[in-house]
Amino acid sequence: EVQLVESGGGLVQPGGSLRLSCAASGFTFSIKNMKWVRQAPGKGLEWVSTIDIGGDARTYADSVKGRFTISRDNAKNMLYLQMNSLKPEDTAVYYCDAGYLGRGQGTQVTVSS
Repeated sequence: EVQLVESGGGLVQPGGSLRLSCAASGFTFSIKNMKWVRQAPGKGLEWVSTIDIGGDARTYADSVKGRFTISRDNAKNMLYLQMNSLKPEDTAVYYCDAGYLGRGQGTQVTVSS
């Protein structure tokens, strides 16, 4: 059974940082490109970032480029998203996404003073 479990969300002030984690199991994590996506209140799903299987190729949405960093640890089956210089518009539920294999239950990130 594929499982993706996100953690690390919370309430943070504008300009602050958070590090999201995603624990993957039930599939061969090391051969799967992985993504982070998010959904803001009342809006649709938005792609945030993708990382390839080796972690060498990383792409970002323009809205987060230069502020967010995606990474992975294939030995631990873990995906990460380091989020710096957070803005109120980053408020959303963040999901770890394994494409056709599915996504996790999400972790809430709220950026507010």
